[in-house]
Amino acid sequence: MRPFATAVLALALLAAAPPLLAGGDDVVIEDAWSRASIGTSRPGVAYMTLRNEGTEPAVVTGLRTDLAVMPMIHATTTDAQGVTRMAHMEEVEIAAGETVALEPGSLHVMLMDLQRPMVEGESYTLSLVFADGAEASVEVPILGMAARGPAE
Repeated sequence: MRPFATAVLALALLAAAPPLLAGGDDVVIEDAWSRASIGTSRPGVAYMTLRNEGTEPAVVTGLRTDLAVMPMIHATTTDAQGVTRMAHMEEVEIAAGETVALEPGSLHVMLMDLQRPMVEGESYTLSLVFADGAEASVEVPILGMAARGPAE
């Protein structure tokens, strides 16, 4: 009777456990870039591609950088009347084997309360924080104010 009870307990614990999530080691950050800012009074922005090479979903739950007090991911949407809005995303899931693009007019990083101007030719470090506590960092080059991507 004891082995049966142990097996039942083990199954109950597995069922109650949160799903496995991939972390920063499984996510490849590519083509990161930002635009230069006019001073620090307006937010900055960053774009990149996140590719999950793991076998489990990866969930970005936060961002860190010394460039901005409040870095966050926003989603841009346009309603039927043509009104565009941005909304803060608490988390962004990257399915196993999938890619999520952070690009102009879509998901993107907002750098609120800049601590210094974003100067063309400079760069800064941005860290993505994952639900499992892992982090992945990328050096983000700052391009010109009119840049449309890293190829420019």
